[in-house]
Amino acid sequence: MEFGLYTFVENTPHPQLDRMLTPDERFKNLMEEIELADEAGLDLFGIGEHHREEYLSSSPTTILAAAAACTKQIKLSSAVTVLGSEDPVRAYQQFSTIDQLSEGRAEIMVGRGSFVESFPLFGYDLEDYEELFEEKLDLLLKLRENETISWSGKHRPDIDNRGVYPQPYQDQIPVWRAVGGTPKSAYQAGALGLPMALGIIGGQPEQFKQLADVHKRGAEENGHNPPNLSINSHGFIAEDSKEAADIAFPAFKVTMDKIGKERGWPPMTRDKFEASRTLRGANAVGDPQEIIDKVLFQHEIFGHDRFLLQMSVGSIPHKKLLKSIELFATKVKPAVNKALKEK
Repeated sequence: MEFGLYTFVENTPHPQLDRMLTPDERFKNLMEEIELADEAGLDLFGIGEHHREEYLSSSPTTILAAAAACTKQIKLSSAVTVLGSEDPVRAYQQFSTIDQLSEGRAEIMVGRGSFVESFPLFGYDLEDYEELFEEKLDLLLKLRENETISWSGKHRPDIDNRGVYPQPYQDQIPVWRAVGGTPKSAYQAGALGLPMALGIIGGQPEQFKQLADVHKRGAEENGHNPPNLSINSHGFIAEDSKEAADIAFPAFKVTMDKIGKERGWPPMTRDKFEASRTLRGANAVGDPQEIIDKVLFQHEIFGHDRFLLQMSVGSIPHKKLLKSIELFATKVKPAVNKALKEK
């Protein structure tokens, strides 16, 4: 199983921080986090896209290009590219450039996005939300097939026999589709033969099994081998379980309460947070053995090929985050893969 991290480069208050970081300080810390993930042996680092004041990740490809220059082995991905408000040709060019800079380590994770600020920002109508995504995904996938492309659609000017450059270092840049909780999206990902990144940030993992099954069925009914599956979750790791919770909870609460206020969710309580980090809960917060047990428990349900953690759900003190990355890479990853190999 592959193990990796993703972040939206949050920059929010935390009771263990004396002040919020400046953007340049947060970016400096981020580069150290990515370098450590690479050196420690994690498989992927993803940068999500948001256009809100509490996040610094409005331009993931810029960050990934910087990461390409200071890493050697780790795969570099968006998490996600909000494709409905992006130009697929430009996105393809940017990721092809990252792929060249990293000598074949780029991936693209596409999705509709959990927020919609990018649509009015870039002049798109939210009434076209689904149609924009499907049309632009079609174009992105066609761009991988040939250097020269002809294409026509409704929401973007036609392309008439034009070359798109640079071409990637790999034969094809991997494209994953991120899915929250929509069976239709899971089926479509499978029907296109695309691997799926399944976000589990609430509820119980068993509730998401049907999405994995629908994804597999979509592939089978359209003549594809079963595509890979990633489970993407919130989490944080410390040597001691209580320490992990004490560090993560205030950061999680700041972020989730802000979103909850916008969406009508109740405030996060410590009791609810503690329930979420039990074996059958959504959050992977605890000591290394608790995370190992949780990943193996979920593997019994999904048989997934990749597990990604968002450790910075809100701002985590930098040294604590570095320690969490180290534990994930050196304790959790080898133990899980050893257990899976012995099955």
